[in-house]
Order: sequence, then structure tokens, then C-alpha cells
Amino acid sequence: MPKKESKTVGVEHTPGKPLTAKQKRELAHLAALPDEQIDTSDIPELPPGAWKNAARGLFYRPVKQAVSLRLDSDIVAWLKKPGRGYQTRANRILREQMLAETRKRA
Repeated sequence: MPKKESKTVGVEHTPGKPLTAKQKRELAHLAALPDEQIDTSDIPELPPGAWKNAARGLFYRPVKQAVSLRLDSDIVAWLKKPGRGYQTRANRILREQMLAETRKRA
């Protein structure tokens, strides 16, 4: 199996000019308004099926942290059995368990 070429892309975030005092006052005024007093007439309505194929968290990529973890050898063998990606599998299993426990408490 040929090795995939990796491509590194650099992105530089250059924020715009800082907000002026007037802009900050206007934003604070808007933030203080109740929702029903904010004019949204210039925002088009979405059609009924606009969210039909929406997926929550599709582009969510949590920050990874390197850790040293001692696992039983049979667990490591089981994780490695399907091939490459055993750490990703372990992470997925732990995430699913964490989310299941979080839902139980909610």
C-alpha cells in the first residue's frame, strides 16, 4: 500500500481593526435588547427543508493531548487486531462511554 503524501497548509489569521468606542456602544445596546425588539426583517426565511441534512458537530475536532496509559496486553492486542488506528479506536470507545454517561446524568 503506497504511503499517502501529507500536505501542510498554513493559515494566518489577521484580525481586522479593533472596534471603535462607538461600535462597542452599539453592540452593547443590541446585546441588551430583548429578542423581539431586534429587527430581523432583512434576514431571509429558510425553507422548511433547510435543516433536513444538517449534522451537529460534523467539523468538531477536539484538541488531542498525548498521554501515557497502561493497559492490559490483551486489550491492546484487541485494539490493534483490525490494523492501523488503534489509538483512534481507543479514543472513540472512551468518547462513546463518556457521552453515554453524560446523557444518563442529564
